Amino acid sequence: MSGMPWQDEHWARLQARRARGAMPHALLICGPEGLGKRAFAERFVRGLLCLQPVDGEACGHCRSCALQAAGTHPDRVTLTYGLRKDGVQRSEIVIDQIRELSARLAMSSQFGGWQIASIDPADALNGAAANALLKTLEEPAAQTMLVLVADAPWRLPQTIRSRCQRVEFHLPAAEQALAWLESQGVTDAAAALQAAGGNPGLAQRWAQEGSLDRRREVRKDLAALAAGRGEAMDVVRRWLDSEPAQRVWFAAQAVAEEAKAKLSGAAGPLASALEPAALADWYASANRARESLRGPLRGDLTLLELLARWR
Repeated sequence: MSGMPWQDEHWARLQARRARGAMPHALLICGPEGLGKRAFAERFVRGLLCLQPVDGEACGHCRSCALQAAGTHPDRVTLTYGLRKDGVQRSEIVIDQIRELSARLAMSSQFGGWQIASIDPADALNGAAANALLKTLEEPAAQTMLVLVADAPWRLPQTIRSRCQRVEFHLPAAEQALAWLESQGVTDAAAALQAAGGNPGLAQRWAQEGSLDRRREVRKDLAALAAGRGEAMDVVRRWLDSEPAQRVWFAAQAVAEEAKAKLSGAAGPLASALEPAALADWYASANRARESLRGPLRGDLTLLELLARWR
């Protein structure tokens, strides 16, 4: 299993710690979605449990690797969203799950090596679960490692973050990201990377999903509304029908470009009548709307309010 090029430094650092017997008892692998955090965590855990690793990489053939591939390795636990009593998936990780995990980790390793527990997404721990996990972090058992994976590490309590060795991925340089996208066969890599805000993983996925067409549609919608054409409610219906949060992201991008153009004295691509300060306010409102679309509020009202302000 090979990693993405921007992961190489983190990989080398962890393997150096492994070579000198200085592995941490807890890792927090974090950073924006799309940079391969979960693939990195999987690669690392498989290599750590492998009986015959090569430069930290799992051999793929030993008994441990076979058990991991089957999902039955006795020294590996994966914790994510559980089910409620009525069978509905939870939206958070709860204290009972952490208590069960702690009891499992208190037992001895069956292979005589590491016991590894992965928590993903760790930023979904509720308050009680986070407090329970803190006790495990404060009194780690020998040869036990917690691997926390989080897109939004700031949602974790500082007390947990401070007890983990942080492996944080940042957006790579544009040249490296473009080279990787082209190696993956992404056509129009530059446009895809711009749409994804410099995130190569998202750029690859969005290019495959046809999101660049969606981005062009959003810009046309905003330009039409700015010119007094069309109805905001019609736009809301279309946006709700297909990736509304992504469409708002594309709208925020376009408005940021509009504001930048106006500040330089040029005509913006959307021909909006709003001044730069008002455009900045709308950009902030768009980002809040993206968060609201992930919650329980009605998406149509959220988008209608946003687009009414734009028009």
